[in-house]
Amino acid sequence: MKYMLMMHAPRGTGEWQVFQWPPADLKAHIQFMMDLNKELIAAGELVAAEGLDTPGEARIVKAGKNGQPAVTDGPYPEAKEFLAGFWIVDVPTTERAYAIAARASSAPGPGGAPLGIAIEVRQVMGVPPAEL
Repeated sequence: MKYMLMMHAPRGTGEWQVFQWPPADLKAHIQFMMDLNKELIAAGELVAAEGLDTPGEARIVKAGKNGQPAVTDGPYPEAKEFLAGFWIVDVPTTERAYAIAARASSAPGPGGAPLGIAIEVRQVMGVPPAEL
């Protein structure tokens, strides 16, 4: 079963505050994520994983007139959290997806303390039954 694990970061007072961390703390955080991804690759569980750019670079796109894209800034400033990155994993059970999410949630933050960051876990939909 495939699951998408979405890391939701707190917006704080503006952009993702990670860029204000001491360099050693940011390096430790990134190394943790790289090590986690290597472990998932070795286990044959990682389908994809990416960190995302800051919310200030995000855009919301809808179909506009004549099918042309209507592009606006986003996500909206009142949002308390934003999607910072994701993993798609292929694992045998929901419990395994939860275990990976919990591990990702424990990534170190400033001073090495675990962040306890929210990770949303959702199963990737399969193909609908042929009778539909």
